[in-house]
Amino acid sequence: MPDLLTCLRQQTYPSERVEYLLVDNNSTDRTAEILQRFISDSALSNFCYLRETEIQSAYAARNTGLRAARGEIFVFTDADCRPQSDWLMHLLQPFSQPKVGIVAGEVVALPGQTWLERYADRQAILSQTHTLAHSFLPYGQTANLAVRRSTLEQVGLFRPHLTTGGDADLCWRILQQGCWQIQFAEQAIVRHRHRATLAELRSQWRRYGRSNRYLHQLHGVSLMKELTRRDWIYRWSRWLLKEMPVTVIKVNHSETGLLGWIDAMVETPLNLLCQQARAQGQRQARLPDAAREIVWFSWPEPLAPMAAQLSPPRDQG
Repeated sequence: MPDLLTCLRQQTYPSERVEYLLVDNNSTDRTAEILQRFISDSALSNFCYLRETEIQSAYAARNTGLRAARGEIFVFTDADCRPQSDWLMHLLQPFSQPKVGIVAGEVVALPGQTWLERYADRQAILSQTHTLAHSFLPYGQTANLAVRRSTLEQVGLFRPHLTTGGDADLCWRILQQGCWQIQFAEQAIVRHRHRATLAELRSQWRRYGRSNRYLHQLHGVSLMKELTRRDWIYRWSRWLLKEMPVTVIKVNHSETGLLGWIDAMVETPLNLLCQQARAQGQRQARLPDAAREIVWFSWPEPLAPMAAQLSPPRDQG
């Protein structure tokens, strides 16, 4: 949290045009203490600490922030993300075009040292280019995403009981209205650390599989095709009999050294491990009935005048 807060304070976007809503989703560590002390010590009037304790879900927590927000544009990131100082400036710029309802910034990896982190970096696992190229409709991950208030007034907020896939669901509901566009702000960069252990990597890909299943049930998108036993035998045989010898020859005639050899040798096994974990998550997941619920804005009083101040500066267009 301290690193994230530092990144937010260093934003070059005019501070009087933005409010930061920090939502604690029923944490049991020192999150509340850190946030409250930061706000108190810094005397920052545009930082606000909120809590969501009823539903344990990142999407429920984001809805809590949305209901408290006064702006015309909502921007999302996560506690383990590190936005660059010009992040907001680049992310908000495309909204100068009235048809743009969603903007996705790029997610890149923090420097990693382990062979698993290097693998994930080579695969660009976190990049928004993957989600923006989805075969059904493009979407952006909420680690680095911005949407107009008016889009959510049309389609509702996040499904609060959904545990994964909620970013795709929200973007698709907006785009299916037919009047909004999504744009990629490549220079609006948020940094995120890759998983460092096999258990974390498997958990990440099982979650991707659960997301596949949930979005299939909500939107009818195609499920990932699972590898057959014959596919598995072929892939492992090819790795053992062809890829390994070729890698050894290349390494012996290059200067890549031991790290390069390790990275090349684990590529196929890790690819297969990720596919297996994703298939397992997809196979085992079932969408709870409560996760179909869409909630809406409910305002006890008219919006505060700050809403007009939070629009992108005119000189950005």
